[in-house]
Amino acid sequence: MSQKQEVNSAWAQVEEIYRDRLGKAKEYKGKDGKLIGYLCSFTPVEMITAADAIPYRITGNMREPITLADAHLETIACPFTRSCLDMALKGNYDCLDGFVVPHACDNIVKLYDIWVYNIKHPYAHFVNVPHTLSKPSLDFFAAELATFKKSLERFTGKELTVEKLTRAIEWHNEQRALVRELFQLRKHEPPLISGAEAIKAIAAVTAMPVYEGNKLIYSLIKESQGRYYSHKRKATRLMICGTGNEEPVFVEAVEESGAHVVIDDLCFGTKPYWFEVSVSTDLLGGIARSYLERLNCPRTYRQSPGSHKADLESRFGYIYELARDFRAKAVILYITKYCDTHSFDAPDLKEFLRKKGLPVLEIEGDYPLSALAGLKTRVQAFLEMIA
Repeated sequence: MSQKQEVNSAWAQVEEIYRDRLGKAKEYKGKDGKLIGYLCSFTPVEMITAADAIPYRITGNMREPITLADAHLETIACPFTRSCLDMALKGNYDCLDGFVVPHACDNIVKLYDIWVYNIKHPYAHFVNVPHTLSKPSLDFFAAELATFKKSLERFTGKELTVEKLTRAIEWHNEQRALVRELFQLRKHEPPLISGAEAIKAIAAVTAMPVYEGNKLIYSLIKESQGRYYSHKRKATRLMICGTGNEEPVFVEAVEESGAHVVIDDLCFGTKPYWFEVSVSTDLLGGIARSYLERLNCPRTYRQSPGSHKADLESRFGYIYELARDFRAKAVILYITKYCDTHSFDAPDLKEFLRKKGLPVLEIEGDYPLSALAGLKTRVQAFLEMIA
C-alpha cells in the first residue's frame, strides 16, 4: 500500500482521531452544533443529536497521573471518574458547551455535582435513570426524558420534534447495526480486526456527529473485509468483560501475550451497540424502555426469575451467548479498582461462566494502568493453563 493510500485509509483515520478525539470534535463544533459531553452508555444520545448538538463521550486518560482531582474526590473513589474530573480540572474539557450525566453508579452521581460546581459549562443536566425494570420505573424514566427534552430545547433553542427525534433514533440505530456488522469480522480465524482496533473505532465515532461516524464505520467494514493474512497466528480466542475502558492499553497487552480478543462486554465495545431503540408513537417511552430493558449493566437490578441457576442465566446468559457466538475459549474479567458495581457481580459471573465450561481470569486494574508487565505475566500464565 502506498503512503498516500495508507493516509487515506479508514483505519488510519481512526488512529488519527483516537490520538486527538477532542481536536476532532472541535472541528464539528459550531458548524454541526453545540458540543455536549456525556458519561456512561445510559445517556440517551439520540436526544442530544435531535437537538442539533453533537454528543461527545467523555473519557479519562489512562496514561496521565491524576494530580488535581484528589482534592475533590477521595482516592478510594473510582479512578476512572477521578481521571475524567482531573482532565476537566486541567482545562481539557473547557471546549464543551454542555455536560450530561445519567444515574449510572454512585461514583458518577457524585462526580456530577463536583464537576458542575468546579467546571462552569453553559449547560449541565442530570438524567435520573431508574435501577429497576418495573412499570413505575419505566414511567418515571419516560417522565425524566421529557424533562431532559425541555432542558435541551431551552439550551439549544431547537425544538425536539417528532421528526427530529425519529431521524436521530434511526441514525443511532444505523450506527449500532454498523458496529455489529464491523464486529462480525472478529469471528474470522484470525480475526480481521483486533480487539484494540475495535475499542479505537468506538472511541473515534463517539467523538463526532453520528452521521459522520456512520460513514467512517461503513468504510472500516469495507476496508477490513479486504484484509488478508498470509500467515495465520494461532492464538487463544478470548472475551473480555467488566469495567468500561476507552483505552486499548489492557486489550493490547492481552493480545501481545498471545491471544485474540474476539469479543467483549465493555462500554467502549458491544454494550451500547447490541440493542436498538424502538421507534413508536411514544418516542420517549420507547427510548426509556430500550435503554432500561435492553442495555445490560450490573447497575440495573433484574428481578430474579426463581432459582439461583435461573437468576444467573437471566443476568449473564447474554455474555455466554456472545462468547459462544464468537467462539471465545475463555473470559478475562477486567474490573477497575474500587468499581463496586462490577465487583459485586464478579463472584456470580465467574460461577456462571465456569459452569458453562469457560475458564475465567479475574484482574483488578488501576487507572492509570500500572504494572503492565505483571498483568501480562498473569495473562500468559492463564493462557498456558487453558492451552
